Amino acid sequence: MTPEPGPPQPGARTTTPESGARTTTPESGARTTTPESGAMGVTAAASAHARARATGPLPLGADEPAPPGMVRLARGDGTGFALPAWPDGATPSLLEEYHTAPVHVERSGETRRVLAAALKCCWSDLTADPWPGTPAPVDDVLAAYRALIGRGDDLMRSWAVGALRRLHDSAWLVVGDGLVRLGPRCASWPAGSHTQLRELMRRLPGPGEEPAGLDVLPTAGQAETAGSSGASASVTVPEGVDEDLLGPFDERHRAEIVAAFMAVEHAAEPVHEARFAALRDPVLRRVLAELLRRRGRVLVQGRETWTSGYADDAAAGAGTVPDEAGRAVLTLVLIHSVAIPRAEGRLPADGWLSPFPAQVEELRRHTRLPIGELETALRSLRHAGLVSQVKAGEEAGGYVPGPQFHRLTGAARRRLQEELILAAGPHTPLAAAVRAGRR
Repeated sequence: MTPEPGPPQPGARTTTPESGARTTTPESGARTTTPESGAMGVTAAASAHARARATGPLPLGADEPAPPGMVRLARGDGTGFALPAWPDGATPSLLEEYHTAPVHVERSGETRRVLAAALKCCWSDLTADPWPGTPAPVDDVLAAYRALIGRGDDLMRSWAVGALRRLHDSAWLVVGDGLVRLGPRCASWPAGSHTQLRELMRRLPGPGEEPAGLDVLPTAGQAETAGSSGASASVTVPEGVDEDLLGPFDERHRAEIVAAFMAVEHAAEPVHEARFAALRDPVLRRVLAELLRRRGRVLVQGRETWTSGYADDAAAGAGTVPDEAGRAVLTLVLIHSVAIPRAEGRLPADGWLSPFPAQVEELRRHTRLPIGELETALRSLRHAGLVSQVKAGEEAGGYVPGPQFHRLTGAARRRLQEELILAAGPHTPLAAAVRAGRR
């Protein structure tokens, strides 16, 4: 068993005090709870939640409060990060109870094992919480990974380096200057899961089992030096998150609302309403919609299925737009896998998921990007769920729109349709009509 990348997987649900505040001294890994309050209005808070989902933990200045409904991770200098707090302290691992697949993580097995190796190296004091831990050299993390899998070839190293990059991009780890640090997402593991994680760390291979002779754990000197900066780190958990919405319900209905929230937010595909009572019951569904609204999200309905997406007014500032190279490559994928098959009558007019992949050679032929930049853009789009790589018979394979296209609202679908018309046929009468409608 290894820690799960993506949203924190060890499941736990905790009750939250309804009033008052409880505070503990901010020591290394200490947790404090405060009433959910702040100067931010609902719109600003929803925008902050949307940015955190799109770009990762939000950086906070010295003594800057976290937006309402967010956990504040404080470093020794007073700066820190803000992470969204989930209803009732549940985590996406709740999906396992409903046999619902979470969002796919590329090479998930390797990524989990590299995260376990980093945790082994950086969690030097098992009596404290994992975050912030102590920095560890990248070579030590790779050595721990090598000891864990019992291999040391070049392919293994390539997999491990790729996993380190993915974990860094998703804020599970911070990799730089030859060091690996635990990222802010490691602070979101529920306290109830720490016992299990500690047992896992004790069972992982130790320094004496490393064939290359490298220390898997930092030396005492390294731990002392690196740990000084985290001595006054703290985690402040807001009290009563969404209690005004969930409080009136009994335990069963409350659990149904939270389960539906996790399903629409973190499942890989839209979920069928027959599996979640809060998606079928109009009263419970209204509460679910309000939980999402506070986070800059909305329910997106399919044919007896549901998922969630960014609210149109929150999406603009969420940081969800790929860079220029990413936009260019995504446009090519949509033209070759959606627009052309749709023009030929092989796709429905409102369909965005396609069984017709855009061949890699086509993408290379129709872009001015160097091969390296094209591959980087495709990797970023793939990690974001905007494209998926598929096999195409005996061909090298290609790319189709990814699962994020399930999450488009009606307005977003219309805007994307117009942009695709302008990109695929800028001089057509239909493109002229689109431009006229925007004036």
